[in-house]
Amino acid sequence: MSPFFKKSNHNTDKTDVFLESKIVNEYKEKPLSPRLEENIQILKKIFEKDMDYSIRRFELFQKTPSAIVYLNSLVDKKVINQDILKQLQEHVMTEEQHANLPQYIMENILYYNDVVTVQNLSQVIGAIVQGKAIVIIDGIQEALELDVLIKEKRSIEEPETERVVRGPRDGFIEQIQTNIALLRYRLPIPEFRVEETEVGVRTKTKVVVCYIEDIANPTLVQEVKKRIDAIEIDGVLDSVYIEHFLEDNPISPFPQLINTERPNRVIGNLLEGRVAVLVDGSPSALIAPATFNEFYHTEEDYNQHWVFSSLVRIFRIMALSFSLTFSAIYVTVFSYHPELIPAKYVVAASTGALTIPFPIVFEVLVLEFSMEVLREASVRMPQQVGGALSIVGVLVVGQAAVQAGFVSPITVVIIGMSTIASFAVPAYNAANTFRMLRFLLIILAGVLGLLGIALGLILVANHMLSLRSFGVPYMSPYAPLDIKSLKDSIIRAPYRKMMQRPAKIHPQDKTRIGDVPKDYTNYNFLNKEEREKL
Repeated sequence: MSPFFKKSNHNTDKTDVFLESKIVNEYKEKPLSPRLEENIQILKKIFEKDMDYSIRRFELFQKTPSAIVYLNSLVDKKVINQDILKQLQEHVMTEEQHANLPQYIMENILYYNDVVTVQNLSQVIGAIVQGKAIVIIDGIQEALELDVLIKEKRSIEEPETERVVRGPRDGFIEQIQTNIALLRYRLPIPEFRVEETEVGVRTKTKVVVCYIEDIANPTLVQEVKKRIDAIEIDGVLDSVYIEHFLEDNPISPFPQLINTERPNRVIGNLLEGRVAVLVDGSPSALIAPATFNEFYHTEEDYNQHWVFSSLVRIFRIMALSFSLTFSAIYVTVFSYHPELIPAKYVVAASTGALTIPFPIVFEVLVLEFSMEVLREASVRMPQQVGGALSIVGVLVVGQAAVQAGFVSPITVVIIGMSTIASFAVPAYNAANTFRMLRFLLIILAGVLGLLGIALGLILVANHMLSLRSFGVPYMSPYAPLDIKSLKDSIIRAPYRKMMQRPAKIHPQDKTRIGDVPKDYTNYNFLNKEEREKL
């Protein structure tokens, strides 16, 4: 555990006792015995039910009884045989070198880098279950801890949910060391800090905080560390566990941290002054602070011409608004305000609805619910079946429902358009939020009409304006208004115009791009004689 993250001593209340591992707590203050057999019997008692528990006895330097203990399902046996056991058995040592044996072995015998000494049984037990090998020597109250964990990992691939046409194709995987390497490859500067701690009393999951020391605000960095340090949980299996503890308002349905699997997106945010959190075992990085602005941006926006990127962002905002309100507006118009329908569409719109026995609000809610069920079913089914399931559900079931007179054709069209528009939101967690809010607006529209839609939108807007992410207003740079930051909001200005980092994050170094000559287009790389030749 790194120094800056040292947890305070647990109180002896019921919660802490419950969270603490009983076995580790039992041997917490018990030192290693100088007798080899006594230590082996204690470890055998703890791990005797585990089929992968292994103990290998040997003669250290051909004279001292010793043993190496490990879980063979986690360790690299080749490393143990060639780099550890072979060296410890073949070497011959004089009596003078026996004075500080563990230190002598580390400095002169082993060709292995990741080795430290441990003194008590709780450290030994914790190291074994984390995939380390323990060398216990008779007559010595210190053991050698060697990191021989074999790390199986999948290949680096492009994230499925963040595909791009132009840009890097690599993405995070579950191994945190590989993820850190992907970041360091892109940011080879000494100011890039990677600090580690452990979260989870039982899982001991590695959690890493990344930031650029001379850009990120120290107060922000300390607040992120403080919130992680305060987490008391028995296990962390994914970054979402950490996310729930870092949010300012855990009750809000809106995401308050950026979630990404792309290393280049993490680097882009670090260069703006944000802080990233990586969790071992999870391919998703968390970035703080977050604003609503970030959830309809993609990394590809910065890899294309600014005009096209700005146009696509406008389309995303329109699609988001459309998916949220279109179904509710349809219910309002047909239930309370039919006079708003243009005259030439009245007959076409009303013909299909005359034979439907249900109110329009009920019809829309049933179809919306059906679409959500189909979406969830297509995700959970095998990939080969999921696509076919969604097509069958939409075409066959939808057509059958229309012909049976349960829903009108125009309702199917409206719901289909709203669903398609929701897919245009690049952030999956933000899209989920607006899909759920759509149900609220439909119910309010069915009960109160246009007033219900207005009331629902006011409630949503008021909630979003009240949110903060590590003290940063969620609706920044719109509220409060920050004109300079609008250059990277609904539109993306050319790079040479975005000379300052976002002011809302309060970075130490505010300058991102140096001065660009205004008349740089008049510069000619050819001298006068070369131009005359042309």
